Amino acid sequence: MLSLVVALLAAFASVVFLAPVYISLLTRLGFGKKIRSEGPEGHVRKAGTPTMGGMLLVVVVMFLAMALRIEDRYTLTPMLAMVGVAILGAIDDYVNARSGVGVRGRFKLIWQTVVALLAGFYIQRHFGMDSFNVPFMGEVAVGGLVFVLFVAFVIVGVSNAVNLTDGLDGLAGGVLIFSFVAYLLISLVAVPGGRPAQPNLAIFCALIIGALMGFLWFNVHPAQLFMGDAGSLSMGATLAVVAAITREIPLLAVVGFVFLAVIMSVVLQVGSYKLRGRRIFRMAPLQHHFELLGWAEEKITVRFWIVSALAGLLGFSVYLAGINGL
Repeated sequence: MLSLVVALLAAFASVVFLAPVYISLLTRLGFGKKIRSEGPEGHVRKAGTPTMGGMLLVVVVMFLAMALRIEDRYTLTPMLAMVGVAILGAIDDYVNARSGVGVRGRFKLIWQTVVALLAGFYIQRHFGMDSFNVPFMGEVAVGGLVFVLFVAFVIVGVSNAVNLTDGLDGLAGGVLIFSFVAYLLISLVAVPGGRPAQPNLAIFCALIIGALMGFLWFNVHPAQLFMGDAGSLSMGATLAVVAAITREIPLLAVVGFVFLAVIMSVVLQVGSYKLRGRRIFRMAPLQHHFELLGWAEEKITVRFWIVSALAGLLGFSVYLAGINGL
């Protein structure tokens, strides 16, 4: 338990200490966020805020993970996935800062899919997984190929869901914290006759939680630093990989309920407009719908945090109930 606290505090302190220097560097390099004209009008004032804050999180987490020597078969895949997707996100942030457009969606999807397939293949082969632990149903065998494809689909989906959620100051960072807390607790609980406890994976989650807390110090409204795609895409992919390694991917629908709601709001909005020519929400993703309803940005953020905290608590409770046969 002490190692978890040390990891969390070290990551938090590192980000808080380094962020002012990093923000100053991004400002001098001209890495300011370009705001889309089709977004809410109130976001125009955020133009020029330094972006690519996610790279600071990734560097701090990776450095401390190596310093604490937690690299093992449970942490290697999420670490590599985080770095692989962060590189894509950093490129997108750079292009956005220079042109205001960003990397083409097709290119981003191909890159994410390659990383996700590699991660799914490694997990399946290295851990011999071909089934999912479905709450209250137990292990459901699906076969190796289906396992890999489904894991890859979830990694890409969660990565983009977190990216879509990263639309208000402090929103994605806070929701991610509660999601990683749930999987930190899950990784510490051994399944009788099944998966052992994964203490190094728990420490890795603690590093991410601490880094995200440090990031929120500068990202809460009004934000001094944006996470950018380097952070949102990589953290989403990492969360999905952690869920896969703990054998609790289906539970991610509960733990990451906010992310699910956000991405489904986009899917429903686009589908409804194409099929019926009508919109369901005033604007998608979901948080912008509430903005246009008149909710203050801070109110939306805190309420989404509350829902995420409850979802994480419910997810962990369902996990405990499942392994104890309740």
